[in-house]
Amino acid sequence: MLWTLIVGLVVGAIAKLLMPGKDPGGFVVTMILGVLGSFAANLIGTGLNWYERDEPVGLVASVVGAVLILAIYRAATGNRQLTHRH
Repeated sequence: MLWTLIVGLVVGAIAKLLMPGKDPGGFVVTMILGVLGSFAANLIGTGLNWYERDEPVGLVASVVGAVLILAIYRAATGNRQLTHRH
């Protein structure tokens, strides 16, 4: 479990470096992003028969999954910015 969180932190940090911009959270959110990216890469890879059922995904696939999660997050929250009227 600890190894998963450490790898998740690295994967999330790489994803944030590849997609610069403002994102909420510190290292915990970055770690969650990386873990979710690995999970997404596993789901997609297994669905497309790139991976066997219990085969772990690689670092590159995990980063791609995290970038995808980050892009979806930004698309979902991009239009929710509050505007101030004076």
